[in-house]
Amino acid sequence: MGRTKAAVGRAAVGSYRLLQRVRTKARSLLWSGAFASFGARTVLQTPIYLRGEGRISIGDDVCVGPGSVLQTLEGPGYAGTLEIGSGTSVAGTCVMSAARSIRIGRKVLMARNIYISDHIHAYDDPTRAVLDQGIARLEPVVIEDGAWLGQNVVVCPGVTIGRGAVIGANAVVLEDVPAHSLAVGVPATVVRRFAEAEVVAR
Repeated sequence: MGRTKAAVGRAAVGSYRLLQRVRTKARSLLWSGAFASFGARTVLQTPIYLRGEGRISIGDDVCVGPGSVLQTLEGPGYAGTLEIGSGTSVAGTCVMSAARSIRIGRKVLMARNIYISDHIHAYDDPTRAVLDQGIARLEPVVIEDGAWLGQNVVVCPGVTIGRGAVIGANAVVLEDVPAHSLAVGVPATVVRRFAEAEVVAR
């Protein structure tokens, strides 16, 4: 009886996983034409919030987990672009918000709850709610090939995270992080270098 119950359970879970994969792939294929480009074998898991997808380019073999936000903003004097390189893995509940430019390299690994933005809310006018003041400090963000961002990382406008760099969980990245280095804390500080020579992510 126990073996039969286990076999039925495994079959049910396997069927559920297969159905989810089929649904996710079919949905991604249907949506792909709405993007600037959308690579082969790329999947976007729902629920997902999309805005300005016509200015979002996604490479091959990318997986974006559920609960994520991918958006490009457009307004007077700006129109953001978002690029996600081939092989990148986004665990889920991540936000990428581009009013200028966010470029994610190849095979970047992102844990959950990451926030990446190339702008901030304007807040200088004390007579108006922050919500009504628009955005400011539009500066491109670049995350180079093979980097790893831990859980709850925040990446602020104007930052470049170098190739193969590692950002520890809960870090707030306000300044550039060199290639092949480990940065942790608030604000993120480099505490270790892995190598001086660059290694190409394969």
